[in-house]
Parts: sequence; C-alpha cells; structure tokens
Amino acid sequence: MLHGETVHSPLPQDLPWWMPDHFVFFGVLYAVIGIIGIGLAYTVIKSWCDTKCDH
Repeated sequence: MLHGETVHSPLPQDLPWWMPDHFVFFGVLYAVIGIIGIGLAYTVIKSWCDTKCDH
C-alpha cells in the first residue's frame, strides 16, 4: 500500500497494519465485532439449551 492510498478491502490481510491509525481503528473494530459475535452466540446457545432442557 502506497502513502495516501485508500484501503481497498477491510479484510485483515489487506490492511496496512504498520500504520498506527489503521491499526487502532481496525483493531478496535474487530474487537467490538468479536465481542458482539461471542455475545450473540452465547445468547443463541443459552436460549436453545433453555428451551431444550425445560420439560
């Protein structure tokens, strides 16, 4: 990636991780997406277990 060039893809392998502003922004973005995904998965699994185990 050249200086002044925009990000073409938000995929981790396409990001310029050596640039501090990109590192912070996308690091926080991926952390938040990961936390939301874990919470969603927990909620779905817990709901499924609660309906399956409630006889």
